[in-house]
This record gives sequence, structure tokens and C-alpha cells, in this order.
Amino acid sequence: MDFSNNKRITVGFIIFGQHTYKYLPYFLSSLKNQTLKDFKIITFNNGAAGDENERFIRANYPEIEIMGDGANLGFSAAYNRMMARTFAERADYFLMANPDMIFEPDVLEKLAQRLVADLELGSVCPKILKWNFTENKKTDIIDSYGIGLKSGLRFFDVGQGRKDDKKFRYARIIGPSGACGLFRMAALERVKENGKYLDERMFMYKEDCDLDYRLYLIHQESACVPEAVVYHDRTAAGAGTSDAAAIIARKNKSMEVKRLSLVNQRLIFKKYWHLQSLWSKLNIIWHRLKVFAYISIFERDLLKY
Repeated sequence: MDFSNNKRITVGFIIFGQHTYKYLPYFLSSLKNQTLKDFKIITFNNGAAGDENERFIRANYPEIEIMGDGANLGFSAAYNRMMARTFAERADYFLMANPDMIFEPDVLEKLAQRLVADLELGSVCPKILKWNFTENKKTDIIDSYGIGLKSGLRFFDVGQGRKDDKKFRYARIIGPSGACGLFRMAALERVKENGKYLDERMFMYKEDCDLDYRLYLIHQESACVPEAVVYHDRTAAGAGTSDAAAIIARKNKSMEVKRLSLVNQRLIFKKYWHLQSLWSKLNIIWHRLKVFAYISIFERDLLKY
């Protein structure tokens, strides 16, 4: 596969204080050791200008472009600026990646090969397995095979929390998890809303689901490339698609994560209600009733949202 210059693929990630600093030596080392060499790396600093993240990058990876001026714009706005830069520089593909992960050496090559070979695809994602950062141990527990869709506009990470027994390698997805995905810039341009790729009303959480759904609506397919493997130290994860699994997963999430997820899921319902079938609308109503009942009893601080 021939990439004629180092701007055909742009890799973008967000840095934010101590939340990302501890991961950078692992993450950036795994990126620089990729078998595919023709790509550019940019980052957006949502933390303080000149912080420990910036100092580490400038000292060890001076070729990485650092964007941001010390203001925390949130996940969506930061990625919008990196994607806009990628488009302006005429790159063909943009890799969205969280820094709390490590890549196997051939990840970028395998993802790019799949997008180059299949023009029907608007995006691809690697197989994401869990990484025990504390022990620096790779596991065979699934973090995500990509984002799946259930009736009622319910999104979930395919296979999350399950042992990787290859069962999900051909599962249908609508797009990548926001943790890691390679997007075709031409597809992203087609789904911009008010000049933006990601909905900036979603500060963080669910913004990847919203983007994937817009690509799905214009029939831009997505696929997981299971031969491309990354490992992720996720801090806020689900545990399946059932109501019981969702309740169990909520116990490990902060109130702020719950609030953002609740507000952004409601926004998604409002945005796409008019496109839903009767069955899907009934599922949305049923889901909202269950959520209301649950937070009325167990999480009353969320009622105002």
C-alpha cells in the first residue's frame, strides 16, 4: 500500500492533565512503532497550556503538533478542530484515538488497508481489548468491537466485558467506539451539522454514537478489523446490553458521567425521533420510563436533568 506523503492519515488525540499524562510514554511509543510510517500525529490540549503533557511531548516527540490554548473545550469541540485541520491539510483519513491505550505494531496498516480496499466503508475500528494499566498487563477481555445499535436508539459497545472467543468478529456495527476508529474524511464531510463533525452540545460521552448514527443514516458502512488489536484502560464502561447489566455498570460510574450520558442520550432521542419507526418510538418511550423510575429511587440528583 502506497501512501505518497505523511499527511494521508492523521492521528488525533486529546490530552488533559494527569488523566492522560501517565499513559503518554506507552501510547506514543506504540504509535511510533507502527509498521505503517506515513502518518501525521496531532493532539489537542484540553488542560493547562504548557502542562506536563505538553512538556513530555515537546521533549520526546517534537514532530507532534499541539493545538489548544489552555481552555477545556470538551471532547467534541477538540476533535472538531483536529478534524478540520486534517481536512484543510487534504488528508484522506483521520484516526480518533484515546491516549489511554497501546497499539499492536500493525494496527494502522491493517485499518488503512481495509478502508483503501472497500470504498463502501466510511469507517473501521480495531478490536479493542482491556488493558490493566496498573499491572501493565494485556488481557483477553473485550472492551469494544465497535458500536452496535438496538431498537429505540440504544447504542452499546459490542462484546464489552466478555472474553474474546472470536464470537463477535463478524458482528454488525454502525461505527467505531470513540476510543479508537479510523474515518474516511470524505464520509465525515457528508455528515457535518452546522459546519461541525461532532455535535458540540455533547461535551463528552455519546458524541461517538451520534456521529456513527449520522454515517449509518447515509449508508456509510463500518466494520471491525479484528486482526488490528489495541488495548484500552477504560475508566467508564458498560457490562452488556440488558437492564441488569446496565444497572451493575452504573455503580462504577461517577455522577458526572451519568449526568452527561443521560443528557446526551436525551438529545439523541430528540434529534432523531422523527426518523424512527413506531416500534422504535415505543422502545424509546419505554426506556425513558424505566430510566425515570430508576433515578427517582436511586439517583434523585439526576431528576432535574
